[in-house]
Amino acid sequence: MSSTQSPQKLRVGVLGAGEVAQVIHLPTLSLLNHLYSVVSICDISQQTVDHVGAKFDIPHKTIHAHETISHLDVDLIMILTADEFHESLCISALQVGKLVFIEKPITLSIPSVQRILEAEKAAGGNRIFVGYMRRYAPSFTQAFLREVASIPKIVYARSRDIVGPNAHFVGQSGTSPVKFTDFPPGAAQDRKVHLDKLFLEVFQGHASKRDIQYCRFLGSLGSHDLSLMHEALGFPESVAGVSANEPFYSAIFNYRNKTGEPYSVTYESGIDSVPRFDANLAVYGERKTVSIQYDTPYVKGLPIKVKVEELNETGEATSREILSSFEDAYTVELKEMYECFVNGKAIKTTAADASKELELFDMMYKQLAKQG
Repeated sequence: MSSTQSPQKLRVGVLGAGEVAQVIHLPTLSLLNHLYSVVSICDISQQTVDHVGAKFDIPHKTIHAHETISHLDVDLIMILTADEFHESLCISALQVGKLVFIEKPITLSIPSVQRILEAEKAAGGNRIFVGYMRRYAPSFTQAFLREVASIPKIVYARSRDIVGPNAHFVGQSGTSPVKFTDFPPGAAQDRKVHLDKLFLEVFQGHASKRDIQYCRFLGSLGSHDLSLMHEALGFPESVAGVSANEPFYSAIFNYRNKTGEPYSVTYESGIDSVPRFDANLAVYGERKTVSIQYDTPYVKGLPIKVKVEELNETGEATSREILSSFEDAYTVELKEMYECFVNGKAIKTTAADASKELELFDMMYKQLAKQG
């Protein structure tokens, strides 16, 4: 694209007008209105559609997903619905030639993601961008990965994500979502049918209440952490142990460092009622520790910082803090997606990449079943 030309706008159809749409994606798309134009909005709640359509000046409003998916003026479908509908909506969009953004997780079961991959291949490939926004934060892609790469031998790592209710942060952000309950008859049953099918695939049969809670948690908060861990450290060799006690979950993963020696990564996560956002990944070497601390994404502009602690060549303890950018991860993510879909840049968070998280989830489910 010539620098003298106005950028080509991607015309967007949004499926799902709930919290993540109202608080995150629609405001961000508005900020990036030189790159994107939202032309269609869909939600099963007519009142939600009317409210969001008016607030964000979206010309086409519908409660029927197929009307947004088949809309002739839509180039890109953004799937912001509940996890259980990701597969069917994604495949429908691919089949009519649309580009697709899916808010993580891509889906909940390995057979489901395989069907998505097959549909993407049939559509020509490289048409799905999965929304792992933490992996696009400049402090992660620049400072954190650079500093971790300089550690000669990793001896330990720790992933933590213990947070309070989103409502506490959203309520003070000026972007509080409006929620309606005018759902059509049968909506709850439809969700149950989709979920039951996925749970049957995930657990190869009957799923207990604990299994279902575990699956839902990993698909929500857990997918952020484990995807970040996967990019920074690679895929673990095995899962040494897990703990699933709603609403807190933990695990120990077995890894090998550059010199082939084993090390472990501990993961701890949970959601309670304390209004705090403690999300970080720390990597320990023999003389250097690098950590990245995320703040709530529901308030724009909060810094994502990298901290480096090390023993220098003179035997002194040193500490430094790096902030690569104040630009929020969601904005950077959507800029990156534009570069991928319009200018041909390789997609990092592909459907194939996202499938690795489901493989890791499966290893964790199997370990939990083994423990009894």
